[in-house]
Amino acid sequence: MSSREKILSAIKGISIEPKALPEIPDFHLTGELVEQFIRSIIGNKGEVMSRVEFQSWIGTAHFSKIISLSKTFEDLSNLALPEDPHELEDLGLAILEGQFGVAENGAIWLEDPNLGLRALPFITEHLVIVLERKNLVETMHQGYDRIGSAHSGFGVFIAGPSKTADIEQSLVIGAHGAKSLRVVLL
Repeated sequence: MSSREKILSAIKGISIEPKALPEIPDFHLTGELVEQFIRSIIGNKGEVMSRVEFQSWIGTAHFSKIISLSKTFEDLSNLALPEDPHELEDLGLAILEGQFGVAENGAIWLEDPNLGLRALPFITEHLVIVLERKNLVETMHQGYDRIGSAHSGFGVFIAGPSKTADIEQSLVIGAHGAKSLRVVLL
């Protein structure tokens, strides 16, 4: 018998009593849900705007290429969604609809059917996510419950602009995705 076989045989011979999984408490946040969500987005280096604030901001912003897949702001698109994501390499602004937001950490769930192209929220220079207040949940536990076992093919939580830091604590914003995230809370 080889050393490998002896080790595997010894492991198989160990009897382990099955243990029940721990109960997950029903976590809740204290305070106002919308205010907590706004604090979380700001803490993630994002910004939260009302519809009026967004319309004022977009009026002063100068983006040569905009794609809006949001029904609320579809008139802002000046570029059709291409089939090839490589054509989006110089996209200035993408406006997407978020399915729901998580107040505890500011994460916003985006699903395949609302993305057009999976690369869109990552390839754009600036990202705007439109989210209805009624679609906020308190915790990630509730967020995962909301996703459930539905199979959409692809989904992603986005919780702010892209950030990375090195061991010297040099923070770089926009290294792997959008340089800014603005959430229009309706």
